[in-house]
Amino acid sequence: MKYDFDEIIVRRDTNAEKWDSVADGDVLPMWVADMDFRTAPAIINALQRRVSHGIFGYTRVPDEYYKAVSGWFSRRHGWKPEREWFICTTGVVPAISAIIKALTVPGDKVIIQTPVYNCFFSSIRNNGCEIADSPLIYENNTYRMDYEDLERKAADERTKVMLLCNPHNPAGRVWTKEELTKVGEICLRHNVTVISDEIHCELVYPGYTYTPFASLSEEFQRRCVTCVSPSKAFNIAGLQIANIIAQDEETRRKIDKAININEVCEVNPFGVEAAMAAYSEEGEEWLLQLLDYLKGNYDCMKEFCEKHLPDFPIVKLEGTYLVWMNCERLHIPSGTLEKRLIEEAKLWINPGTLYGAEGEGFMRWNIACPRAVMIKGLKRFRDFVQAIKA
Repeated sequence: MKYDFDEIIVRRDTNAEKWDSVADGDVLPMWVADMDFRTAPAIINALQRRVSHGIFGYTRVPDEYYKAVSGWFSRRHGWKPEREWFICTTGVVPAISAIIKALTVPGDKVIIQTPVYNCFFSSIRNNGCEIADSPLIYENNTYRMDYEDLERKAADERTKVMLLCNPHNPAGRVWTKEELTKVGEICLRHNVTVISDEIHCELVYPGYTYTPFASLSEEFQRRCVTCVSPSKAFNIAGLQIANIIAQDEETRRKIDKAININEVCEVNPFGVEAAMAAYSEEGEEWLLQLLDYLKGNYDCMKEFCEKHLPDFPIVKLEGTYLVWMNCERLHIPSGTLEKRLIEEAKLWINPGTLYGAEGEGFMRWNIACPRAVMIKGLKRFRDFVQAIKA
């Protein structure tokens, strides 16, 4: 392998949220969704060239940027968004908040499918809207959609928007064309606009295929808004760059107004340069090797759990580097378990209830780290469980 993902890079005392948010230096953080790998050399080189210029004023987004993003999605995913469909912003969460502001009024309902990314909840509530929860169905260590419930929620005249997580965090699903088509048909029937958070779209494993929701049909494309960013796949969340993609001109006008109201319309020069480098051939080479390594991590974790933690099944991971573990056998509330693991096992993983009430009894692991570090975390969890049993 050309790139060394086994290298352990010290991140403590670098103001890393993941590593420096707890005073105890012995705690192993496997929680917030960033990776412990150095980003692609193509990105580092591009940033070094930009830094050497020495002036970091207000930034315009060049045509080359849009060509890079559109060309990447066309080449890798068979969907080519046009230049005029783009609105650049600082991140997918600010994007989602601005889109909800643009497409709803206070009191409207927004559909989510729990357990789901925690920032969906705050983006909805901060805009004065109500959550219309259509829980996913958990069975056989994976999740599926409840289309009957989704239809009921969409049929409510107060429901204006559905927040789709594609691929899904934390359920690990990469939704199929058939599943996404059913969602689109339901939303079209009830005049519900789909906001599709596709930030994890590059993190998909062999045997599964990411499908941009907007690529399914011309009709779906007109009635949806897509949010994408290279931040998760290339470990550049701190550079704050994301794209809102909307074909419909009136929808874009409303979103652009909301983006300016929320004051998240200015991007920085490093985010622009990093994104263009990520969406290059060299960036793609790094990404493909990253995916091989992450798949190896998941396989290793699965084998470890089957051997040492058989009472704690993990979901089938189709995409993302976030593993959802069933910890119901401990009979400890997820929030309490998070605190006890930090204090007693020196391990920090996310409590399932962060992602909705349906997450109770589950915990979310971030396995985007050197394999030796992941195994250390698993052993700490195993020892914690054994101590409780003893």
